[in-house]
Amino acid sequence: MAAQDLLDAVVRHQIELQRYSNGVVRRIIAVLNRADADISAALLALLERAPEALTVEYLDQMLSSVRLLNADAYARLQLELDAGVRDLAGFESRWTQATYTNTLLVNTAFAAVTPETAYTAALSRPFQGRLLREWGQSLEAGRMQRIRDAVRMGYLEGKTTAQIVREIRGTRAKGFQDGIIEIDRRHAEAVARTALSHMAATTRDRFFEANDDILGDEVWVSTLDGRTSQECRIRDGKRYTRGSHRPVGHSLPWGSGPGRLHWQCRSTAIALLKGQQELFGTRASKDGQVDANEGYGAWLKRQPASVQDDILGPSRGALFRRGGLNIEQFSNDKGRTLTLAELEERHAAAFKLAGVESGA
Repeated sequence: MAAQDLLDAVVRHQIELQRYSNGVVRRIIAVLNRADADISAALLALLERAPEALTVEYLDQMLSSVRLLNADAYARLQLELDAGVRDLAGFESRWTQATYTNTLLVNTAFAAVTPETAYTAALSRPFQGRLLREWGQSLEAGRMQRIRDAVRMGYLEGKTTAQIVREIRGTRAKGFQDGIIEIDRRHAEAVARTALSHMAATTRDRFFEANDDILGDEVWVSTLDGRTSQECRIRDGKRYTRGSHRPVGHSLPWGSGPGRLHWQCRSTAIALLKGQQELFGTRASKDGQVDANEGYGAWLKRQPASVQDDILGPSRGALFRRGGLNIEQFSNDKGRTLTLAELEERHAAAFKLAGVESGA
């Protein structure tokens, strides 16, 4: 067993993590769905009794019971998410040690990371700018503000009680996905998936730190499919020094790291053994096994033009196929995606070769 076995195991594990995230998301969305029904019923009752001239003070007083229902919903949502994160900490701690032990056969035993250590570290470190509990508070406040604004605007525009409530919750015919608070379900899902990726990344970081005497550079591992972000595409397969995360042989910054680079990041990393320079063997992709050192760009080159255009967009797809540009050239050396105007300024010849019009 060697590093390619580890890489393959990690890629398969990312699929398992997505399935686990799906289960957590279903539970927290169920919490919000139940709360939506209660809030809608409360709004109907309150608005039926409201005076025609609605003052800001009366609105705030009237919505106090709705605010309590909303706060209770997000308190239950936070409990579900905390439980999901804590359970994942235990699973990831066991999985990481077992996988490295079984795939990288070394004379020294790998040190374990306790679930509590990983869990505490994840909760004390912000992701996307806030701690987990702060994201819960932000979600709660955002939804309540949307409800309040919708009620106020509905009154100003002379809408009926039923119309106001329908605009807030949505319609049964469309599965309540056409209401203004549908955005709060999407926000909750994004926070949940990002929090779980953050938990997995924290466990991985702590394991690497605990085994500093055995493990060397880290290799960024992105998912080889059409949903991978441009930021992660260009980092796939790139090496970074462990600990300081300085780029090795390239200039792309580590940023927040795989699993944290952006919302709902699906990337991960593996650590090579000290002194190891590259991988051997194969890795998994959506199309089957590919060379372990094949990066996202090489994988994308082998995809049909329709897939390339779907991932990159038609103009960049043409530049990629006919203009001679690689996916790294669609970003600057700091990883920021360049606009088409910026690309044309840098690679005018590629635009001519690809037949892409100026300003397209």
